[in-house]
Amino acid sequence: MVTPDVEVRRSKRRRRTVSAYRDGERIVVLIPASFTADDEAEWVASMVKKVLKAEERAALTDADLLDRALKLSDAYLGGLATPESVRWVSNQHSRWGSCTPGERSIRLSERLQAMPGWVIDYVLVHELAHLLEPSHDEKFWAWVDRYPKSRKAQGYLLGWSEGARISPPQEFRD
Repeated sequence: MVTPDVEVRRSKRRRRTVSAYRDGERIVVLIPASFTADDEAEWVASMVKKVLKAEERAALTDADLLDRALKLSDAYLGGLATPESVRWVSNQHSRWGSCTPGERSIRLSERLQAMPGWVIDYVLVHELAHLLEPSHDEKFWAWVDRYPKSRKAQGYLLGWSEGARISPPQEFRD
């Protein structure tokens, strides 16, 4: 993989936050003007890695998602949940994913592409569990809880929803 060009922009208005985004062939990293050279080097490396990782997730094809779902089913659901298809969709604005058990199909919101892999895995496990238990009852949550980062991922998605000022999906537990 080719290392991208990186542009660092310092801002006197920025106090603590650091952000980065892709701008054509380069990655732009925004940092506070008060950062030392060591702070800058550390944050630039971290943010470039984060942008590249997000791009890698966005490059996952539907076939990659199906393969990932099958591996997660094997690892956490005893291989019992076997979808026919798993795909990214752009029309889910109030859900992270959905499942049609009769068709054995799973759809994931494209919004997940910018999130950590363990969050995507949680949503996949959640939807895979619907192939075993269609409702959000205790049996369903027992399957979902086999994924070790389920509570952490739920917290991440709830926090993301709060930050984006959108209502979280109803299926989250209290």
